[in-house]
Amino acid sequence: MASSYAAIFGGIGGAITLIGLVTLLVCFLIFHFRNLPNRDSETGSSDPSAPPANYIPLYTVGIMKRSGGPNEARQFRMEELEQASMQFNESNLIGTGTFGLVFKGLLADGTVVAIKRRNGRPRQEFIEEVAYLSTIRHRNLVTLLGCCQERGSQMLVFEYLPNGSICNHLYDSGKDSITKLEFKQRLSIAIGAAKGLCHLHGLQPPLVHSNFKTANVLVDENFIAKVADAGVSKLLEKIGDAVSSSSSSYNAFRDPELGQCDELNQMNDVYSFGIFLLELISGKEATYNEAFQSNDTILHWVQQHLSSNDLVDHRLVGSFTEEGMRDVIKLMLKCMRFPGTERPGMENIVLELDQILENEITRTTMITGESSATVTLGSQLFTN
Repeated sequence: MASSYAAIFGGIGGAITLIGLVTLLVCFLIFHFRNLPNRDSETGSSDPSAPPANYIPLYTVGIMKRSGGPNEARQFRMEELEQASMQFNESNLIGTGTFGLVFKGLLADGTVVAIKRRNGRPRQEFIEEVAYLSTIRHRNLVTLLGCCQERGSQMLVFEYLPNGSICNHLYDSGKDSITKLEFKQRLSIAIGAAKGLCHLHGLQPPLVHSNFKTANVLVDENFIAKVADAGVSKLLEKIGDAVSSSSSSYNAFRDPELGQCDELNQMNDVYSFGIFLLELISGKEATYNEAFQSNDTILHWVQQHLSSNDLVDHRLVGSFTEEGMRDVIKLMLKCMRFPGTERPGMENIVLELDQILENEITRTTMITGESSATVTLGSQLFTN
């Protein structure tokens, strides 16, 4: 009997040992095949919509590197951006900017995007900065959706605005100019751009745009203004490709107080916003002007052009009141004041523009038709 029990227990023990060995073998095989690369796909996945093997979700980077919770940025694959832009065909090229060429693209899910592409090797700093910039969301800022770093290219993917830059609608191209932006529309555009900059300056720490200009004010299908390229200059600086000061020294929007070694601050953006207001008033592209170096020379320049009747856009005739135009010119001069510490902050600029628009609406609805476009000449326009 004892020998029978021994045989039974021996058999059970052997079975248990065999099961254990089989289990270990199965676990090893599962682990081994799970980690084998898939030879049927360049990304290492049989699912063409799956991310590449080295995919790093941007929201994970954002949580590790920045406070404020996860964001919605995407790390796009080169294949889907090529497909979206028809292999970056020239027919989809819609412009060029600080970051590089800009292409219009249509993603597989039907989203229309603007793809900015430049040459550049993969950089972790690029990913980290995109992860942060993607968290900055505001109605008056162009949203950064994500990025891609593959095949020697760095790409930024933004939301697409169908009406493009305000430059396309503002600069006077003669009597055949298609867009006729009247005064109150231009005030609304100025308010939208000011709110976008105000949001950037209100971040902790504040984000200085440092490349604000009319070309970076886009308008959507409802002509709502959105500031583009917020933080792009900072991104380029972080990866060692900032635009040299020599190439930007003749930029009309560049604050004359900003020297080669000076640190950027919000007042530099305010000066640029003053030049933006000048372009909204004149309907012309501003050029570098030595007169814009001091309060006295700026005031003299404005008075001179008012006297010769070539400061205010001729297309605005009949669409504004004398008081409204005077107030906008005064605000423009405040934004360009020296020293920069005497300039108003963007929050105050938003409030002042809102008040100017409200007053203009009230004045133009109280009278029959809209007021004459005559502007009082002389320094009394600009006294505080």
